[in-house]
Amino acid sequence: MAPLPAAQAASPSACPPYRQTPRPVKVYVTSHELKATGTAHFFNFLLNSSDYRILLKDEDHDRMYVGSKDYVLSLDLHDINREPLIIHWPASQQRIEECILSGKNSNGECGNFIRLIQPWNRTHLYVCGTGAYNPICAFVNRGRKAQDYIFYLEPDKLESGKGKCSYDPKVDTVSALINEELYAGVYIDFMGTDAAIFRTMGKQTAMRTDQYNSRWLNDPAFVRAQLIPDSSERNDDKLYFFFREKSADAPLSPGVYSRIGRICLNDDGGHCCLVNKWSTFLKARLVCSVPGPDGIETHFDELQDVFIQQTQDTKNPVIYAVFSASGSVFKGSAVCVYSMADIRMVFNGPFAHKEGPNYQWMPYTGKMPYPRPGTCPGGTFTPSMKSTKDYPDEVINFMRSHPLMYHSVYPTHRQPLVVRTNVNYRFTTVAVDQVDAADGRYEVLFLGTDRGTVQKVIVLPRDDMETEELMLEEIEVFKVPAPIKTMTISSKRQQLYVSSAVGVTQRSRRQDIRHGNPIRQCRGYNSNANKNAVEAKDNSDRRKELRVEGRVLRTEQGLLLRALQLADSGLYSCTATENNFKHTVTKVQLRVLSSRAVHAVLVQAESPPGLPG
Repeated sequence: MAPLPAAQAASPSACPPYRQTPRPVKVYVTSHELKATGTAHFFNFLLNSSDYRILLKDEDHDRMYVGSKDYVLSLDLHDINREPLIIHWPASQQRIEECILSGKNSNGECGNFIRLIQPWNRTHLYVCGTGAYNPICAFVNRGRKAQDYIFYLEPDKLESGKGKCSYDPKVDTVSALINEELYAGVYIDFMGTDAAIFRTMGKQTAMRTDQYNSRWLNDPAFVRAQLIPDSSERNDDKLYFFFREKSADAPLSPGVYSRIGRICLNDDGGHCCLVNKWSTFLKARLVCSVPGPDGIETHFDELQDVFIQQTQDTKNPVIYAVFSASGSVFKGSAVCVYSMADIRMVFNGPFAHKEGPNYQWMPYTGKMPYPRPGTCPGGTFTPSMKSTKDYPDEVINFMRSHPLMYHSVYPTHRQPLVVRTNVNYRFTTVAVDQVDAADGRYEVLFLGTDRGTVQKVIVLPRDDMETEELMLEEIEVFKVPAPIKTMTISSKRQQLYVSSAVGVTQRSRRQDIRHGNPIRQCRGYNSNANKNAVEAKDNSDRRKELRVEGRVLRTEQGLLLRALQLADSGLYSCTATENNFKHTVTKVQLRVLSSRAVHAVLVQAESPPGLPG
């Protein structure tokens, strides 16, 4: 499928036939209820700060590093409110005044918004902030081990943040620090017009994408950067960038495309037109769409967040991506899952090329220069070439004019894993956890929304190769609702960390899943962390737990009461308990007309199946 123009715009009749409403087993937990469970901690007591956007988890030091306006924080992973270490790092008063005079403080932007925190070595972090529209970077000493209780800025190691951190705090910066070299997707000018994928620091040559070349980057919004090896040969290693950008062909196509781009880590740049510029940069379109009954796809075009789920094979992680749609036809969000095999197949396929009387996008069919554009020097296919500077002119010229792949990357099974339409919110972030249950391993999705909630979702396989979504709960994680900015999971500590403009929340994320059936849960098919009970309520309004013994038997269909008595009449409740939070899953009213008439009765739930907790 040609990347441009895109699939036709969806019409109301083309709304996806996909299951948009998950099974109704959800529990809605307010921030007040969440606080009452004792399973959550809220950090937001810096009165003069905001925008807690950057989270870096450090399992070795048992710390969570947080970047906000004018502050860098080191929080205890076990309890984020316990003895926080705080660095106050505002912009200078002179710089703030200059920023205000330039007219950039309409929404309080003239502060030092921390936008980059990367581990430098065992003892130091590398941290950058917007510096009141004058980016600045520094090293932070965090000590060698957690017991050191050290956290301070190295005052003699301040340096310019240009090419490392954006000027504008509203513009996200993505980065990866690899072998003491910083790779960043960033806007590098005061006016926010020059976007680049930059490499600074380290021993290699400083490098960037071709400047003001809309074929390479067209007003991008960077989302994620991730190193993913291609093979056992380190010279093949590539850094992948996830971003969205404006279409260069509007109004013939959607206004925004989602992209996955990549570069070789050992790219030294080219010659002629690509001196100190990437000579291996390629990009492809990421498609997240639902096929309609009339063949027209409903697209979610705006990439919002990416989560990389590592596997035993470091070359083949699973990629979860959150998209939104904001067109005039419909609004919604979706989660799509991609495999590295599909991504590599697209990058190994034909290049996009414009030709013909209408200057249309076509697959390039001319002679391919050697080595193939985008190939890393000294790698599996180019062992004799030690540097991209050795590449022939035809390779360099081809790369500059053909950065786009012709085919798009489609999700697994060619459809989203989760879809939401006709709702009053959008997904903003995603984090994925793996939970072991008696019948296998499940992947639990935590989906942050722009209304300040986190949805907890699992997707179960079905016999017909389809999937079924179960939304277990939706939680208000902040007292003051604010869009969720970042989420990260500590599987080691069974914790989920969530940030927004108003603070950071830590919450226990443990929850074991079994078939989504409350009757089975209530019959004791559960983990030690999840105790469930069936209670009987008699006419005197006293509650008691119904013991499974003697005349009460467990069956696949429910609880079997033998030798029924008149006293067995009442309301039977199935209650799930997790971390002191109780929720009634279902209730069954039993009326016994005569103890002689019925010798046994099966108590069976009729409510929708599923168990939160």
